[in-house]
Amino acid sequence: MSTGSPSDADLAFIRRLPKVHLHDHLDGGLRPGTIIELAREQGVDLPADDPAELQEWFHRGANRGSLPLYLEGFAVTCGVMQTEESLARVARERVEDLAADGVVYGEVRFAPILHVDRGLNLEQVLSSVLAGTEEGCRSTGIDVRTIVCGMRHMDPSATLEMAELAVDFRDRGVVGFDLAGDESGHPPKRHIEAFHFLQRENFNITIHAGEAFGLASIWQAIQFCGAHRIGHATRLVEDLEDAAQGSRSAGTLATYIDDHRICLEMCLSSNVHTGAVERLEDHPFPDYLRRGFRVCLNVDNYLMSATTLSHEWWLARELFGLDLDELEMLAKNGANGAFCHHPERIRLYEERIRPGFEAARAES
Repeated sequence: MSTGSPSDADLAFIRRLPKVHLHDHLDGGLRPGTIIELAREQGVDLPADDPAELQEWFHRGANRGSLPLYLEGFAVTCGVMQTEESLARVARERVEDLAADGVVYGEVRFAPILHVDRGLNLEQVLSSVLAGTEEGCRSTGIDVRTIVCGMRHMDPSATLEMAELAVDFRDRGVVGFDLAGDESGHPPKRHIEAFHFLQRENFNITIHAGEAFGLASIWQAIQFCGAHRIGHATRLVEDLEDAAQGSRSAGTLATYIDDHRICLEMCLSSNVHTGAVERLEDHPFPDYLRRGFRVCLNVDNYLMSATTLSHEWWLARELFGLDLDELEMLAKNGANGAFCHHPERIRLYEERIRPGFEAARAES
């Protein structure tokens, strides 16, 4: 099946819909022009010095059907995010780009430990990102919070340090903690001390799981580490398939996730680029959504996957026939799964999402 490209009118309509974006990597969403300017300022070599060529280089490198290969481009983006000024600028621009894409609430994640190569300490790194995020929110009127990431290939002591940092900044806009990086060979339970600390501190947890590795990764993330959300969860479909074949033990993980309303942060194009699914048409996303799982749709990395959330919503409608009610459910699921406080989630839906979709129905 070929999806082609959306018309300007179709994309503009979807862009106006109020969207929630929960799985968004700060270092995966830089503007190519910003990368070039920051690289010149900091003396960083780039593979291209034209914005369009640089964008194509990132996308070509990411679209190789492998998560480790997909992650290679982050060395370049992190390389220009090593000063307080650059971190604040990138964070501000990320909020501006989300607002332009119709996002009314977002959570942007990053690993502070990847930004200390030029002498910043972890507190300076995080404070700079929070300052830029706050500036972007003031200028756009949208609400964006921060998630701190630990890296699963690093020593567990570093993950604990990142978890402690996240909790220390919980009153300044940090709302959650994530474990990111290549899943294969790096099970989440290696970092159990960090997650036990987060649980004791009543802190929000999301973990990348079920993208490059199977059901065991998702199970560990939830039952060992206490994840409240799962990033990707593409391989959860294996539990549904086993259940359909009548295995006595199959389906319990999927049922647990559904029963406990654990939000699944799903990404379409990114999962093709990393090889989690072979084709967009094969993605389990619509099956999860129509079975009633708490599914939200995300981009993952705007730069690497050369897409936007509006374009991903258009793909979902084009490929899987989602109507306005189902698109509203995506936004509502995102609001319900957000790491802001419960009264804020209610206001998000009642004051931003529901009125926006009512206006869209009147328009259509």
